[in-house]
Amino acid sequence: MRVKELLMESGFETVHEDRTRGLDHGAWFPLMLMYPEADVPVCELSVQSSMDGAHHYNMGKALASLRAEDVLIIGSGGATNYAPSNYLPDGGPVLPSAPEFDTWLKDALLSGRHRDVICYEKVAPHAKIAHPEAEHFYPLLVALGSAGEAAKTELIHHSWGAGCLSMASHRFSNNP
Repeated sequence: MRVKELLMESGFETVHEDRTRGLDHGAWFPLMLMYPEADVPVCELSVQSSMDGAHHYNMGKALASLRAEDVLIIGSGGATNYAPSNYLPDGGPVLPSAPEFDTWLKDALLSGRHRDVICYEKVAPHAKIAHPEAEHFYPLLVALGSAGEAAKTELIHHSWGAGCLSMASHRFSNNP
C-alpha cells in the first residue's frame, strides 16, 4: 500500500495491485540467493514496457523516501540481456558488442551520467543488441531513480555468462 501511495502522490494516475501473482524470476532468483529463508516482506513492481526510461527513473524517484524507511530497492535484470539462439559456453569468448555496452554503462553510472543512462537506447553503443527488449533494463532505472541525482555508484560484482550476459551489479548510495 505504501508503494501505491507514493506513486499516486507523485502523479502516477493508475497503479494496479495484483495480490495473487507470484514473484517473477527477476525478483525471485536474487532474493532466493540473498534471503534463502524467505523471511523478508517483498513487494514487486512491474515494469511498464510501453513506457520509456524516464518513466521508470521517475518511478524510482517517487519511491526514494522508502530508502529512509529501511526498504531495500533492487533493480534486477542484467546489465546486458542479449540471448542468441546458440548460447556460448561460460568461460568462452564474449560477443564484442556486449562488453562495449557493459563498459559504457559502467562508465556512465560511475561518472553520474544519469541522463545518458535514462536515454541509453539513443546514446549507448549496441543498445538494441544488449537489450532487444527494454524490460530487463528498466529495473536499473527504478533503482537509480530511487537513489537520487547525487547518488554515488559502486560496481560490486562483475562476471559474464553465456558469452553475452553481463552480471554486473551496482550499488547506489547517497552517502558521501
